[in-house]
Amino acid sequence: MPTDLRRAGILGSPVTHSLSPVLHGAAYAALGLPWTYDRIECDEVRLPGLVADLGPEWVGLSVTMPGKRAALSVASTATPRATAVGAANTLVRTEEGWLADCTDIDGVVGALRTAGFTAGETGVVLGAGGTACAVLGAFAVLGLSSATVVVRDPARAADAVECAGRLGLALRVERWSEVDFTAAAKSCAVLVNTAPPAATAPIATELSHAPVVLDVIYHPWPTPLATAVLAAGGSLATGLDMLLHQAFGQVEHFTGRPAPRMVMRDALHEATGGIVPLPMHT
Repeated sequence: MPTDLRRAGILGSPVTHSLSPVLHGAAYAALGLPWTYDRIECDEVRLPGLVADLGPEWVGLSVTMPGKRAALSVASTATPRATAVGAANTLVRTEEGWLADCTDIDGVVGALRTAGFTAGETGVVLGAGGTACAVLGAFAVLGLSSATVVVRDPARAADAVECAGRLGLALRVERWSEVDFTAAAKSCAVLVNTAPPAATAPIATELSHAPVVLDVIYHPWPTPLATAVLAAGGSLATGLDMLLHQAFGQVEHFTGRPAPRMVMRDALHEATGGIVPLPMHT
């Protein structure tokens, strides 16, 4: 297959805001690959048919919400971590078909290490949506033994409970309205927020007591939680840090070459007006 016919892209809905083309475009240019990387509007219902119709020039796909579970289901094979999380943000063309992986775990791990996390016993996750299971996967990689998921309705944490079981991670589910957020933040090693800014704004000061905070929300910036953490002199990682670190593995999957990490970091830094901090976990 001629190199100049290689294609990759991101599937999601909505997808027009995605910064993945910035990262992949910079990477392919640095590697001397005249590849394309496109945004493709696609929900979980359309995903199986779209993927099945892609020609051999397509080497890989990034997958964002709401298609990550569908991506896992269409794959011929999957990495153990994608299976454990129950979702895939990456599809890679192989001789046997599509391979599913979850580099979102790399994204969380890299973001937290960039913020200074080294070790700990327990973590807190606010929200139990699609990102929460990837966060639990990252906690397992980082050596945490337990986690608490805080949700409005504990019934919505069923996926997180199943994921934690597959990961061997002890999990507590607590109702948002009943949590002492100051105590929860002070007692954990790391806190990851996946809830919208409106939910965390009233408790941002309480949450800022956590030793390391990752707020996966980065638009609009700064979020109330990020503002509180920075005002308190705390250690903060952002969703852009997570986006950057998850993209490294995708580029390496698609190209078979080491990702040009600093080039990708600089491209994202420029595209976002400097939200991404200059230090980076490598």
